[in-house]
Amino acid sequence: MKKYLSLFAIVTAILSSSAFAEIYKRVDADGRITYSNVKTKGATRLELDPDANTITNDRPKNTANTSTANKRTATPEGFPKVDKQTQNNRDSKRKDILQGELDAEKTALEEAKKAYAEGESNPEVFKTASGKTFRNVPKFDEKMKGLQTDVDNHQKNIELLQKELDTLH
Repeated sequence: MKKYLSLFAIVTAILSSSAFAEIYKRVDADGRITYSNVKTKGATRLELDPDANTITNDRPKNTANTSTANKRTATPEGFPKVDKQTQNNRDSKRKDILQGELDAEKTALEEAKKAYAEGESNPEVFKTASGKTFRNVPKFDEKMKGLQTDVDNHQKNIELLQKELDTLH
């Protein structure tokens, strides 16, 4: 562990300092590696390129006030184009598909609400060996949480599908 810490300290010192120092590496009889800036018996000098340790940010700065993500680029000349009638047909098919999905989600939401109501009216219980009945509140809460998640997911899907359909009008 100490060799990693000393290696980390040496590498950090090399990378963070603007001055370049000589670094020596020594491997002892047990195979332990030691780095130092002081030459010792059996140590070899490491040839490090100081320029290789320089970190730069060569990216150009965005001088415009508006984001480049909001700018639209022109369509390339050879890009395939679709006539208005073909695009209208595609949009119409897309609208039909989205409407079908919306109807299916509304049906699924109604089923999820029914399942939630049924789950709420059927509390989880367990019977003891003596025949006493107790409510299993944690199991009931877990079941209701899952049923509520189903309802929420269907409601969210309906909102998103409706939003997508509104953009087609």
